[in-house]
Amino acid sequence: MKTILVPVDFSTPSENALKTAANLAKKSRSKIIVLHVAEIDEPLMGTGQYYVNDQKMMFFMKLAQKKFAEFLNKEYLNKLHITDLIEVGTVEHGIANTVEKHPIDLIVMGSNGTNGSEEELIGSNTEKVVRNSEVPVLVIKDELKNLNIQKIVFASDFSLENLLSYQKAKRLAHDFNAELKLLYINTPGEKFKSTGEINIKIKAFFKDAETRYLPENVTIYNDYTIEKGVLNAAHETSADLIAMSTHGRKGLAHFFSGSIAEDVTNHSHIPVITFKIPDQ
Repeated sequence: MKTILVPVDFSTPSENALKTAANLAKKSRSKIIVLHVAEIDEPLMGTGQYYVNDQKMMFFMKLAQKKFAEFLNKEYLNKLHITDLIEVGTVEHGIANTVEKHPIDLIVMGSNGTNGSEEELIGSNTEKVVRNSEVPVLVIKDELKNLNIQKIVFASDFSLENLLSYQKAKRLAHDFNAELKLLYINTPGEKFKSTGEINIKIKAFFKDAETRYLPENVTIYNDYTIEKGVLNAAHETSADLIAMSTHGRKGLAHFFSGSIAEDVTNHSHIPVITFKIPDQ
């Protein structure tokens, strides 16, 4: 890991993300790019990005630069390689532009989470990034005074499309010298599977992953929904980090089916890292 991107809006959650990124950067000797996107009302949005004239651009740039000077004047950032960037537009496009221009290995974002109609109809900026980012996204809710990752739970349905995400989670666990536990959530209804059926699926997954199957490293957890199962199992096993795949659903497919990774990210107080499954 060489470069970490931290989008900030100068709020407490974004500072929590910056502190976590600083901790990671010290351990991995990475650079940090801190990005602020000056957002404008959506009616002004053009083709994928906002249109602003030069006068407005200068105003937002100067305002952001002043805030950056205060926001980055922190002792925990001393001796770190920090680059601050400012974009004008949407957070989603600002991050996409930055990822396109720079070799970003990880995005670290803070989030308060959203609830009710706001969550269903609008969604947070963090949700949108989790949904669409090709780069792994680490979401932080609360301040982590010491990023001590000892146990990572990788939640999966053990389908073959999750192999790449599993390999990334495995490398992450190796980098942190952490224990990696795999988690399968069994829910009632049409998706319910017997223990025998689940074990057959898991063994096939490990065979394709060319990894030895160790039953003690896999937890089968029963709950009413996958989201609740992931959150409850992570809490009960004292996990320090939840790792998941995301499909990046969009439009009506996203509205009706939703994304389990987004829901877990939204409601978990344990840090969550997501890996987007490549488009087929």
